[in-house]
Amino acid sequence: MRGPHNIWRLVRTAGTFERTGAMASVLDQMDAPRPVRIAARVLGWPFRWLGFEGDPDLPPITRAITALGPSYIKFGQILSTRPDFVGPEMAMQLRVLQDKLPPFPTDAARKVVERELGVPLESAFSEFSEPVAAASIAQVHRARLAESGREVAVKVLRPGIARAFRKDIDAFYLGARVVELVAPQARRLRPMDVVAHFDLTVQQELDLRTEAAAASEFKASTERDDGFSVPAVAWNYCGRSMMTLDWAEGVQLADLAALDAAGHDRQALADRVIQLFLRHALRDGYFHADMHQGNLKVAPNGDIVALDFGIMGRLDEYTRRVYAEILMGFIRKDYRRVAEVHFEAGYVPADRDVDLFAQALRAVGEPIFGMDASRISMGRLLAYLFEVTERFGMETRTELILLQRTMIVVEGVARMLNPHMNIWEAARPEVERYIRDNLGPQAVARDLWRTAKVLSRFGPHLPQTVDAVLRRERQPLTVVSKGRDFSGPVWFVAGALATALAAAVMTLVG
Repeated sequence: MRGPHNIWRLVRTAGTFERTGAMASVLDQMDAPRPVRIAARVLGWPFRWLGFEGDPDLPPITRAITALGPSYIKFGQILSTRPDFVGPEMAMQLRVLQDKLPPFPTDAARKVVERELGVPLESAFSEFSEPVAAASIAQVHRARLAESGREVAVKVLRPGIARAFRKDIDAFYLGARVVELVAPQARRLRPMDVVAHFDLTVQQELDLRTEAAAASEFKASTERDDGFSVPAVAWNYCGRSMMTLDWAEGVQLADLAALDAAGHDRQALADRVIQLFLRHALRDGYFHADMHQGNLKVAPNGDIVALDFGIMGRLDEYTRRVYAEILMGFIRKDYRRVAEVHFEAGYVPADRDVDLFAQALRAVGEPIFGMDASRISMGRLLAYLFEVTERFGMETRTELILLQRTMIVVEGVARMLNPHMNIWEAARPEVERYIRDNLGPQAVARDLWRTAKVLSRFGPHLPQTVDAVLRRERQPLTVVSKGRDFSGPVWFVAGALATALAAAVMTLVG
């Protein structure tokens, strides 16, 4: 479905941003290059009358995105994880986007459940409530299993949501392609990859079996963590369009008055939120990447309960070690070691000066550590760090950006619970434990043992592999010259002209 026919969607999007006053703000906050500004205004200003008006009580950017519907709200939330792409101020605004929409009728939800399970709803659930929460993709019903009486939460996809998202994502791909065409310097930020990441995330969320698997994996990896729990999946009551988990009783983490009334220690909860996030990211390499207050509850026994597993983050073992060394280097103010870690990991090109890089890192760390302990932000430090690494030629690494974004959200939750907490003191035990377990002599021996096991498995194939590589290296390289492909720009210009002509005709007819 990608192609020139999506020009209409881009025009209406640009028109909405113009009509709501968001266009100028977006271009300024993204520090958009001149060609992108020209293309955006050409697509938007003449057609502002085609755009949606939105809620005038909302700020311009939030107003425009909310008016454009669920796909744009979800895309805005994903972009909030990419301050390198949209700018730190805009990323902050996008983080407050509310993924809440009016619920769809319960009768429609019942039909989805019956289609997925292949039985009448009453055969599966003895109770099935009206919606208790509704978002852009799905809504949640409180229910009780007929077979066991177990109380559960049933998440049901909105009917027709998959097709609606597919249409908008195709337009996003075209928009990213246009940005790459008119502003080659923006390719460093990989706009097509940003949309592809959004596409993958949405496809996972549109198949609730995937989210159920994420919940199950997360529960298995955190089973031994005291003070933390994940609802169990009821696999016999899951399908592509529905998912069933144990109902989680408790107080929303955002409800401070209710937490105090229930006798929960907010300072202890704040420390635990930070420590659990770092433990999951460093120890397991698998973490909840949407840990805002709405996705966390405190159970009557004091456990923190995680909900909504649509966005999860992964870090490979090497990246976790790099991240831990970077954090520990800053904690110890060893900027030379932080610089060396970046070079060793290949994050910064080898032709750059390690001493100059260490000096730049000192300029990042010292002002932050000069602050009062309660104001030191790990998320802000990582944001500054990425600014410096960008100047030294580091390419965008999506997994670290997601980690940074989640760290900022988790910090916000922790500071809401305890405004005077010292983030670094709370984080230090987890970082030190990880480094002790994974960077010491025992870790070296473990790595060597794993390497030996891999070699033993592939040892019989090594001679043939080396021989094939050497033979390939000796073959002459044939270079085939290809002319530049102008089909993308030609189709775009043709589509834009066709859209402009159609809009002019509509105006004349009207």
